[in-house]
Amino acid sequence: MSKSYRVAILGATGAVGTELLELLESRNFPVRELKLLASERSVGRSLRFKGEDLPVELVSDRTLENLDLVLASAGGSTSKTWAAVAVEKGAVVIDNSSAFRMNPEIPLVVPEVNPLAAANHKGIIANPNCTTILMSVAIWPLHQISPIKRIVVSTYQSASGAGAKAMAEVKTQASAILQGQQPVTEVLPYPLAFNLFPHNSALNNLGYCEEEMKMVNETRKIFNDPKIRITATCIRVPVLRAHSEAINLEFENPFSPDTARKILSRSPGVKLVEDWERNYFPMPMEATYQDEVLVGRIRQDISHPCGLELWLSGDQIRKGAALNAVQIAELLVEKNLLKPEKTYVSTEK
Repeated sequence: MSKSYRVAILGATGAVGTELLELLESRNFPVRELKLLASERSVGRSLRFKGEDLPVELVSDRTLENLDLVLASAGGSTSKTWAAVAVEKGAVVIDNSSAFRMNPEIPLVVPEVNPLAAANHKGIIANPNCTTILMSVAIWPLHQISPIKRIVVSTYQSASGAGAKAMAEVKTQASAILQGQQPVTEVLPYPLAFNLFPHNSALNNLGYCEEEMKMVNETRKIFNDPKIRITATCIRVPVLRAHSEAINLEFENPFSPDTARKILSRSPGVKLVEDWERNYFPMPMEATYQDEVLVGRIRQDISHPCGLELWLSGDQIRKGAALNAVQIAELLVEKNLLKPEKTYVSTEK
């Protein structure tokens, strides 16, 4: 990484945006110049980067000029408005929203899984959904040994997936309940403190919510395997910033738990966490602020000879969003792919 780059964070004051800022510094990404961009309500704030207070600027045609890289985490509508502008001005956009993930012309990348897909970018690379990233990192090494035929996943998703305001709301609700008061809900549809509920994204005509269908469709795209059968149930739980997932895998052939442990113990982005005597396995509290996806409780599915069960916890803000985006950026730098080789192709379908 001998070169340095002009970088912008779009959505710099949000939970993922501030994590991106910290990761660029802690991982020593080669930043020559850094712009912090956000909506009008955040203008006037400043954030610290490498000992310097940087102002938050309004995203505009002007502030998107003369950039090499834009790390976007400001929501789908904002990305649809500004990603094309940034690319037309010469930048590569790594987008954390759902705006471009299923566009066939735009790579959807998890560096531990499909790094070669990044080479096909035309200016935009999509960051997958948090639950999809965590699951992909954990099961891809096993899929490489024996193809997975079917995935049944249940998620236990933290408040951070709904943003910094949702995290603050859970804390306020917990305090209110402990004082015998009624919890107030403004960000989330129902009280989350001391409670849980199915993910509140829109339902389709089959009864699956958007979050569940993201896991289905994104995993198939990342694995480049449309034949994998996937079903998901996504639940919001009273945890601040780390998701957990219970995953049942059906392989073409029997897959022993010991073999799975050996593979995952040396797989990138994974940390094996198992102590059967203590009944100690991955927990969201211990996954918080960790780069690795914690995987454990690997066991044979007693209902199917080719079935395997595993459990994981991973930091939603970090590997589930910001870290994956920075890793994509590092991959582009390493492979000299930061400049788009082709002109921007419209993402409107």
